[in-house]
Amino acid sequence: MQGHNHDHDEIKDKDEVLARYMAQHGLKSTRQRSLIIDTFFSVGGHLSVEELWNKVREQDAKVSVATVYRTMKLLNECGLAHARNFGDGQTRYEAAAGRDHHDHLICTRCGTIVEFENDRIETLQDAVARKHGFTVTSHKMELYGLCRDCQRSGARATEA
Repeated sequence: MQGHNHDHDEIKDKDEVLARYMAQHGLKSTRQRSLIIDTFFSVGGHLSVEELWNKVREQDAKVSVATVYRTMKLLNECGLAHARNFGDGQTRYEAAAGRDHHDHLICTRCGTIVEFENDRIETLQDAVARKHGFTVTSHKMELYGLCRDCQRSGARATEA
C-alpha cells in the first residue's frame, strides 16, 4: 500500500490479522484486550508494558498488568507489534502495521528514542551483505549516545 489515503485499509488489515491469529489459537476478543490494543495503536511510539498499562488504567482501572503483558505478547506473535530492547533492561513495543523500515537513535542518559530512515545506509548495508554472500532477511540498527538536551545539560554540569 502506498500513499497516505489507505489508513482505513490498514486498520481493516490489522483487525483481520488479529482476528485470524486469535481464531487459530482459540483466543477470544475481550473488552479489556480490545482496550489495550486500541490504546497501544493510538498512543504510538515505543511503549513499555508499564507505560501502556498506565495509559489503559486511565480508562479502566481494573485492567491488570498481566493482561497487558499477555496482550502485547499476542501482538508480537502475530506480527502487529515488534518487541525492542534498547539496552535499558526494559522491553518496549512499537506498532509494525504499515510502517517502512526505520532505525533508532537512543539517548543513554534520558532514554529518548528517535526514529530515522536513511536510504544511503540501507543501500550500504545491502552492498556489504552482497559482498559477503549474504541475503539480508531482517536487521535493526541502534545508535547509542547523548541527545542534544543531555549534551547541553552535561556541558552545564561540568562548567559549574
